[in-house]
Amino acid sequence: MILLSFDIEEFDMPFEYGKEISFDDQMSISIAGTNSILDILEKHNIKATFFSTVTFALNAPTVIKRITDSGHEIASHSYYHSDFKEEHLLSSKLKLEEITGQKVLGYRMPRMQPVSESAIQQAGYIYNSSINPTYLPGRYNNLHISRTFFMKEGVWQLPASVSPLVRFPLFWLSFHNLPMWLYCYLSKITLKKDKYLNIYFHPWEFTDLTNKERFGFPNYVSKNTGKLMENRFEKFIFKMKKNKHTFHTTIELINKI
Repeated sequence: MILLSFDIEEFDMPFEYGKEISFDDQMSISIAGTNSILDILEKHNIKATFFSTVTFALNAPTVIKRITDSGHEIASHSYYHSDFKEEHLLSSKLKLEEITGQKVLGYRMPRMQPVSESAIQQAGYIYNSSINPTYLPGRYNNLHISRTFFMKEGVWQLPASVSPLVRFPLFWLSFHNLPMWLYCYLSKITLKKDKYLNIYFHPWEFTDLTNKERFGFPNYVSKNTGKLMENRFEKFIFKMKKNKHTFHTTIELINKI
C-alpha cells in the first residue's frame, strides 16, 4: 500500500536561500508542477492526497477542481505556507471544505514542523501527517518517535516513511539524490516491514529548478527536477506496480486502521 501525497503551496522556498520571487511566479511554478503531477497520475490511474494551503487553493481554482473531479483527496497544509497561527488549523479546514465541497480530514504542517495535537483534534481533523521520524541536522530530531502510525490526543499520527533500523528518510530529497535502484530497494524493505509506504513531494520539483541565479538552490535540491523528475517518478510507479504494490489516498489507510 503506497500513499503518494503532494504538498501544494505557494512556492516560497527561494526565500530560504536568499532569493526574491514574486507571488505570481510562486503560483505559476506550483500550478505548472501540479498539472504535471495530475497528468502522470491520470496516465497511471492512481489516486493521491494533495495537502493544500488555502493560499494555493484560492489562487488556483481550476487546478483544485481538477484534483477533486479526478477523485483525489484534499487535506490541509495550513492557510499560508510561511505564516502559522494555531487558529489556522480550523480556518484552513473550513475554507478548503468551502472551496472543494469535500470533507477535509487530514493535516500536514508546512515544513513538517511540530504542531499541537490537541489543537488538531479540536479543529476536527482525523489524522496528522506532520512528522518525519528521523534525524536531519538543523531540521528534524525525531528518532524517539514511532516510525509507523499511532494514536495521540485522539488523532491518528502518520509519520513520513523511513527505512527500518537506520531510519533513512524516504522523502522527496532522497528521491532526487539516491540512485533509483537504491530508492526502490529501500521502499521495498520498508513496505515489507510496515505494509505501507508514506512518501511526499511538491509540485515545484516537477519544474526545472537548476537556475541557481534565480532560485539559489544547492545541487542536492535542484538535482533531477523538471522532466528528469517526471521520468524518475514514472519509473518508480512502473517498478512498484510491477511488484504488485498498489497506490492509495491517505484517508484510505486511516479508514483501514
